[in-house]
Amino acid sequence: MIGRSFSRLLLGAAVLGLPWIAAAQTPAPFPRPGQTPAKPPAQPQPSAPATAPAASTGGDKGEPGDLGVPIYPGAQFITSYDAGHGQRYYLYGADSDFAQIVGYYRTSLKQKGELVFEEPPVQMFEIGRYKEETMAFTPSVTVKDYTWAGAAGYLNPKPGGTPARFKTIIQIVPNPPGAPK
Repeated sequence: MIGRSFSRLLLGAAVLGLPWIAAAQTPAPFPRPGQTPAKPPAQPQPSAPATAPAASTGGDKGEPGDLGVPIYPGAQFITSYDAGHGQRYYLYGADSDFAQIVGYYRTSLKQKGELVFEEPPVQMFEIGRYKEETMAFTPSVTVKDYTWAGAAGYLNPKPGGTPARFKTIIQIVPNPPGAPK
């Protein structure tokens, strides 16, 4: 029980912290007074073109294959992150309201889910059993409202992408291969 609560705490921190993490890693466009510009590191030349697998398993940000759960219609793949213990989590943005997306997952997953946070609203649907020894996060679908309290939404990371901001973010942590459901 403690492992599951800790997993939810980490998951909530990951979902809530993403905009600040992204902002914190954004480089300054110009050197500040007194700074000397650094030379960029040399990029190694690839020996042969590589092809990405259908499912994102490494450090790439390629769109995944089947995650074992339906993706909300019209949701756009944003990126994926290494969750540790061989797990990844995948982010999708949607221009639909939080309540619509939660209703969709309640119907498609045939479960109520759990309101993890009320402000801003975050709903989590568990899709597998958590095993502390082999998993970093509970296999789940987590939905977060990014327009809560008048916020403009989650910035679309694709330059010129439509929509410019997503109302809702969907995070999917799939079951690892061979894990009990």
